[in-house]
Amino acid sequence: MRRRSRPEPESAPQPSRPSWELEEGDAIAPGRIALRRLGGSGLYETYLVWDDRLFAITVAKLVRPHKVEDPRAMAAIAREAEALEGLAHPLLVRSFDAVLDGPRPHLLLEHLEGPPLRSLIKRYAPLPLEQVLPLAADLCSALHYMAAEGMVHLDVKPANVIMAAAPKLVDLSVAHTIEEAAQLRDPVGTLEYMAPEQHEPVQRGPVGPAADIWGLGVTVYEAVAGRRPFPQGEARVPDVLSPPAPFDENVPPPVAEVILRCLEPRPEDRPQASEIATSLAPIVDAIGKRRVIRRGRPGRR
Repeated sequence: MRRRSRPEPESAPQPSRPSWELEEGDAIAPGRIALRRLGGSGLYETYLVWDDRLFAITVAKLVRPHKVEDPRAMAAIAREAEALEGLAHPLLVRSFDAVLDGPRPHLLLEHLEGPPLRSLIKRYAPLPLEQVLPLAADLCSALHYMAAEGMVHLDVKPANVIMAAAPKLVDLSVAHTIEEAAQLRDPVGTLEYMAPEQHEPVQRGPVGPAADIWGLGVTVYEAVAGRRPFPQGEARVPDVLSPPAPFDENVPPPVAEVILRCLEPRPEDRPQASEIATSLAPIVDAIGKRRVIRRGRPGRR
C-alpha cells in the first residue's frame, strides 16, 4: 500500500520513470492488446487496451517494470485488486480482471469517456454550481457506500473524479479497510487533499471515513472557488489547521456552509456523506428549478 511519509505536492515535477514503452498492437497479456499510453504515476502506468474476451476497449493499469520484483509494489496492486473485487457501485470504477502473475502484472478496468475534474477546474474554474453540486451529491453516494462496506478511499481529489456520462470515482490504490486505516502511522494520500489526521495519523488519528469527507470538501471547494481552501505553510504543506479562505460573494451561504462543514479540523465534527447529500438536495432542486424557469421564459413573437 502506498504510504508517503513525505508526500510531494501534486504540482511537483516528476522525474522520468521506467516505462513498458508499449506501442499500438503490443500484447499486454494473451488477448489483450495495447492501443495507446494514457498516463501514469510512480508505481503504475496506464494504457488503453482492446480485450478479446470482453470484446471492448478497456484500461490496463500496469505495475511499472522496475517495480515488478518489489514485494511492496506487488502487495499494493493485490490489495487494490481485492478492494475493487469487493466493491460494486454505479459511481465507482469497475474492475474486470487482475493479473498478478506473469511478466506484466496489471488490473483491467473499465474505460471511462470523459476528462478528469482536475482538467475542468484548471481550464474553467470556478465551475457553475449547477454542475458542481449534483457532482458532490454523486460523490457522497459513492463515499457512503464505501464506508458502509467498511472501506475508505483516502485519495478523494479532482484528478480521481472522471466526468463521464455518470461521474466516477477512480483509483483505489491507497484504499484501506476502516480497521487498517485506524492503524496507520504514516501519511497516506495526496498532500493537498489530506485531512489533518492523514498528515499526522499518530497525533491526530485515527484515520477513517471522515478523511474522505475532507477530501470531498477540498475538491468541491476548489471547483466552486477556483482555488484550494488553505494556504501553504513550510515545505509547501497546506496549513490545514487554519480557517479556510472565505468564499467569494457569488457562493450562496447555504452552499458555503455545507462545504465548510467538511473541512472541520476534528474528524468527529465533519458530517457523514449521507448528511451532506441530504443538505445539498434542496439546494440542487432549487438550482434546477431556476434553470427551468430561465429556459421556459417566453420570448417576443
